Amino acid sequence: MAESGIKASRLISELEDQGVTHVVTLPDSETSGMYKAIQASESISLVPVSREGEAIPIAAGLWATGKNGVVIIQNSGLYESGDALRGLAIGVSLPIVMFIGYRGYSRHGDTPDSSARLLEPYLHLFRVPYYVLETGQDIDRIALAFDEARKTHMPVAVLVGAEYEDEVIGAP
Repeated sequence: MAESGIKASRLISELEDQGVTHVVTLPDSETSGMYKAIQASESISLVPVSREGEAIPIAAGLWATGKNGVVIIQNSGLYESGDALRGLAIGVSLPIVMFIGYRGYSRHGDTPDSSARLLEPYLHLFRVPYYVLETGQDIDRIALAFDEARKTHMPVAVLVGAEYEDEVIGAP
């Protein structure tokens, strides 16, 4: 049986395997389990922001100082970050991986949520390649995204079309 969600612990493990040192994110209800898992991580520092538009510039600053940060925001937040994506991430060839919550995503039909309908065309407009995570079985796409960011020296998105599964931190 396929996993319906993405376990926070598996994502954290993948981020650690990729040498991620910081996660820049705006906490929200959809990512609360992920937020708690990052807080519990001993190897990844959490950098909360008050607006999504701050996430890419902060990740760029981390990169400039030799750190490896990723961004976790929702699709609507990516739209707010458009100028930072264009002028900074693309402008300086920032090899950053952005985890974008695909709010409103439905692989089984049309959605009335414009945030979901516009996400892929928006990324095409900026020529940002992306990988979609629909279940926990798609976790290998994270390594592909990091490989592409390193090879191209450009931003790459991972579109999270599944919910992060809450886990009890510290449970066996």
